[in-house]
Amino acid sequence: MIDANLPTFGNGKRGQGQNGVARLRRAAWAFTTRRVPRGAVSKILRNGNAPNAGDLLLARVDEVGYHTGLQLPDGRRKHLFVGDEIVVTYGNRYAPSQFEAVVPKTLGPCELVASGGVAGKALSWHAKVSKGPTRITPLGLLADAAGEPVNLRDYALHPVDRLQGQCPATVAVVGTAMDSGKTQTAAYLVKGLTLAGVKVGYAKVTGTGAGGDTWLLKDAGASPVLDFTDAGLVSTYLVPPAEIERVFVTLLAHLIKAGVDAIVLEVADGILQVETSALLASTVFKDFVVGVLFAASDSMGAVAGARWLNDHDLPVVGLSGVMTASPLQRQESSKATGLPIFSRQELARPRTAMRILGGVEEQALEG
Repeated sequence: MIDANLPTFGNGKRGQGQNGVARLRRAAWAFTTRRVPRGAVSKILRNGNAPNAGDLLLARVDEVGYHTGLQLPDGRRKHLFVGDEIVVTYGNRYAPSQFEAVVPKTLGPCELVASGGVAGKALSWHAKVSKGPTRITPLGLLADAAGEPVNLRDYALHPVDRLQGQCPATVAVVGTAMDSGKTQTAAYLVKGLTLAGVKVGYAKVTGTGAGGDTWLLKDAGASPVLDFTDAGLVSTYLVPPAEIERVFVTLLAHLIKAGVDAIVLEVADGILQVETSALLASTVFKDFVVGVLFAASDSMGAVAGARWLNDHDLPVVGLSGVMTASPLQRQESSKATGLPIFSRQELARPRTAMRILGGVEEQALEG
């Protein structure tokens, strides 16, 4: 139950607990909140609490900008109207095609910086975001019966520091930048493997909490489908490398526990992004990932990316991504790198997918 001292937020007076219950029931709860049981919320804190990444908040939509919809836990996209009340999560965001944002220092007005339900202070945004961000006013932090803010980490998968047992063949999909075709590459590879009868687990290790990738990979046949939000992080931007490595190991451990035959991982953004670069260069990543598919938007990016991966002793098994839509880009990439190139349609063919997996398994044995 909501605490009887729940504020009404509008006039500063205290309201009835039942009013608070009804208010939270009417609010739209975002995808990022999906692991938090509604019954875990007993109070709403308005004053005296600086927000932290992962904290849940009730907010009011003040102005609809770039994000016109909110992704819900069930996969539906709710259209946003001015005056809507939504439950979202504070977080940082790194998205070159959209926003850079950080967790604000107060509960003052801020922005909805990801449609999955991430609230932050937008520092900058891409020129295409002509309307600016969707602006919201926090109405309070959600808290438990003890008055502690409810945070995603409190409802995360059991953390794992060290993997035990044998790890199935693991392919990682990385790319040049946001929107280079990483998720499509992962999804179509999963589809090809599942059509071949392989039980595939998928995890997105870094990024910003959103439902689109999760639903696409489930549709492609991956099971389980996990991401960093399952490990307690609303996003991985500005998270220390050791914590991201813990998330990486935790997600792998839970996929292995599910008894999958193969694992497809996705690492968000581009290889030059700070957290991505640190993870790819880490010992733990190299210990378990035995093949990398690199997604690029153009041939120059493909060549530079493959070279970067080779320089960091990461085994590139092929190129994919947006550039495969252009026959000329494919030719340039193939000639410059000598690597095989896979379009989405090719990855979805069981024979092609199994050839990639077979090559990865052979490299694992050699390693």
